[in-house]
Amino acid sequence: MTTTTAAQAAYVVASLLFILSLAGLSQHRTSRSGVVWGIAGMVIALAATIGLASRSITATGLVLIAVATAVGAGIGLWRARVVEMTGMPELIAVMHSFVGLAAALVGWNGYLDVDAELTGSLLRIHHAEVFLGVFIGAVTFTGSVVAYLKLSARIKSRPLMLPGRHALNLGALAAFAVLTVAFVARPHMGLLIAVTVLALALGAHLVASIGGGDMPVVVSMLNSYSGWAAAASGFLLANNLLIVTGALVGSSGAYLSYIMCKAMNRSFLSVIAGGFGGQPVTSGDDRDHGEHQEISAEDTAELLREASSVIITPGYGMAVAQAQYPVAELARGLRDRGIEVRFGIHPVAGRLPGHMNVLLAEANVPYDIVLDMDEINDDFAATSVVLVIGANDTVNPAATDDPASPIAGMPVLHVWEAAHVVVFKRSMAVGYAGVQNPLFFRENSRMLFGDAKQRVESILSSLDATDAPAVAMVGTAN
Repeated sequence: MTTTTAAQAAYVVASLLFILSLAGLSQHRTSRSGVVWGIAGMVIALAATIGLASRSITATGLVLIAVATAVGAGIGLWRARVVEMTGMPELIAVMHSFVGLAAALVGWNGYLDVDAELTGSLLRIHHAEVFLGVFIGAVTFTGSVVAYLKLSARIKSRPLMLPGRHALNLGALAAFAVLTVAFVARPHMGLLIAVTVLALALGAHLVASIGGGDMPVVVSMLNSYSGWAAAASGFLLANNLLIVTGALVGSSGAYLSYIMCKAMNRSFLSVIAGGFGGQPVTSGDDRDHGEHQEISAEDTAELLREASSVIITPGYGMAVAQAQYPVAELARGLRDRGIEVRFGIHPVAGRLPGHMNVLLAEANVPYDIVLDMDEINDDFAATSVVLVIGANDTVNPAATDDPASPIAGMPVLHVWEAAHVVVFKRSMAVGYAGVQNPLFFRENSRMLFGDAKQRVESILSSLDATDAPAVAMVGTAN
């Protein structure tokens, strides 16, 4: 077996492992095995690629590859160890930016180092691949950087509403088409520089034009972009594995973005086009919603003690407070008391797909009591108490009641239909979408202010303190 044949066989094995990885990652019960399959596939892919390249590069080149691999692996292991779950969306955005930058650089290299055997139509196809790879890579790079800045609160999450923004986006795409034709007909570095600048500006503007409420979709969308950028690099490098891997990531990311848009009642084309077709609306934040009512941890414990059923709806605030462990303990304690406890998860709770599910699984919450929005929304009306822990936009009744709201039409958890609603928040500040939440002012809602983890721990202490005298009385009677 030749080196080339062995490498191609390894690529087939790696591709199958990547497919198994995606299948495993589709469910929380199999997510760990999915990660293992993915790691194994990447190890095989790297080994095969280095082995294939070793035939045509010097010893110095192999040393540089080894050094680069070691440095990259070291940085990756370090970030994986120190990153918090709350920082995962930003980390993912940064990783997408690296993929985009790499694709753009591969495209530039493809222009500067053209195979002498490419002539005629094959050379024109090569130049088209170069131009497309640079464009997709540059769009992914700046789009991911802007997403990182929004997710890390370094810039405001509100959408950038430039005059004629849709015309700017369409104009950029039209200019790209014209430049591509010109470059294929007569390659010139000036044209490649022009498309690089154009793509960098377009990527930044597309994501800047998307509001904070749609950022989970943006993360998924950028994941898709990074996949297509990798596939474009695969064509330039004549690497079948990179093409297959990029296509898998690109298609799965696009499908996930579509599913999330359906869950949020958003137009898929509108979101990926930077809000194309949307019009500025008034959120009604300045209206007088009345006075909110507060509740203490002790009174919340009393509500829970008398409840027959409880639904917990977590959000990004639970992740920030690292409250998943006491929340899981609270759920176990209530279930031990014979109280029905379930979790209601909105498809875009948190700031990346599956954020809340991962946190709850980390805290060993049973899978069978963690339900999706569609599975639990009809049950709120028959529920005694709902605990809204760090969620805001995903439980906002303005989505169903206010046609002028920026989140109008977005499916939300109907928590306000329960007998009692307790909202855990640090303050009365608006959510990530920048929209006021009328839920906070409803008659059956109470606000429990402070750090979510500390408040849940206080509730646990109150429940335990109440149980202690009862246990003591039973012991005395015996």
